[in-house]
Amino acid sequence: ALNRDTGEIVWDKKVAVANEFGNKERFLTAPIAAEGKLIIANGAGDGGTRGWLAALDINTGNELWRWYAVPKPGEPGSETWKDKNNAWTTGGGAMWVTGSYDPETNLTYWGTGNAGPDWDGDARLGDNLYSSSVIALDVDTGKLKWHYQFSPHNEFDWDATQIPVLADIQFKGRQRKAMLWANRNGMFYVLDRTSGEFLLGKPFAKVNWATGFDEKGRPMRVPSIVPTKEGTLVFPGNQGATNWYSPSFSPHTKLFYIPSWQNTSSIYSKGEAPPEFHQGQTFSGNFPRNQNGSDIYASILALDPETGDKKWETKLSAINTEGGILTTASDVLFAGGRDGQFIAVDARDGKILWETNLGPSVSASPMTFTVDGKQYVSIQGGTSLYTFGLR
Repeated sequence: ALNRDTGEIVWDKKVAVANEFGNKERFLTAPIAAEGKLIIANGAGDGGTRGWLAALDINTGNELWRWYAVPKPGEPGSETWKDKNNAWTTGGGAMWVTGSYDPETNLTYWGTGNAGPDWDGDARLGDNLYSSSVIALDVDTGKLKWHYQFSPHNEFDWDATQIPVLADIQFKGRQRKAMLWANRNGMFYVLDRTSGEFLLGKPFAKVNWATGFDEKGRPMRVPSIVPTKEGTLVFPGNQGATNWYSPSFSPHTKLFYIPSWQNTSSIYSKGEAPPEFHQGQTFSGNFPRNQNGSDIYASILALDPETGDKKWETKLSAINTEGGILTTASDVLFAGGRDGQFIAVDARDGKILWETNLGPSVSASPMTFTVDGKQYVSIQGGTSLYTFGLR
């Protein structure tokens, strides 16, 4: 923590020691400041660590609480790790995208990464809580209030590290404090952010690993869609139907917007035995083979949170995207693509209003601001920052 006026260090705390729980503990997220606390996360996925959140006193840096995404034996959730070799010690669940905070509920929400090893769960049988989940923690105590697991026993590398979007919406005739979530696994979800109640789940891309959800919101898996020695074709692919790229909800249009990859697939295979953990090495398994057919494309999707229905879709010129989405009060949406495309779209119908090509990949989220009454939009592309004035 630095004094913003002088740059002097106010406090300096070491909160993780390399290799203490495996390897590669590191920060990949911005912290959240809430209720006099700084909430930080271990974002070291695929390296044999246990994901964790910690709260530091914002004035002293002293640690106030710490919560682990993979429970120890005897802790709630530990029964979902059925193994004989202490797989929980290298279980994963890292949080590498910053979560959200709701001052009304005093809860902080974070998505957790995949369990380890990524593509072979034979040595970690069970659902593997709290990996591939969203978790809601009390900011004051660090206690888990509720959770929802998007991909139980995930063997497809579908991290649930998307951004929890908090919105107050009308749902089935009731006003709901909702959480909107488009997951890497190809499903769109609506949850009650106060209780964690499952309200809606629906595919927004081609999926073949599940046929729907039961009454409690658990996905109904297709038994044959698992990694095999021969290889299994899975939709969506390893990269997912979306990933960490920022979505957006507009209270004007009441639509939820996501950057998506459509019709992606991968072939997942297993070796003769589950991979063993080795210090300092990636802990994953057999890398899947992507199936890049001619029907793959990237797009911006507009979804109705009340039904999960697609209201419109605008294709991007590149076949993939890693850029986030910005919506504005004037119903203009901004987004970009991997080939340098940067566009402004009518958020009501998806019609492209303006576009340009910046050259390098647009893999960031746009931002907007005003100076002397004039509004601007900025976007990072490659190693440059581009700013456009709005008329």
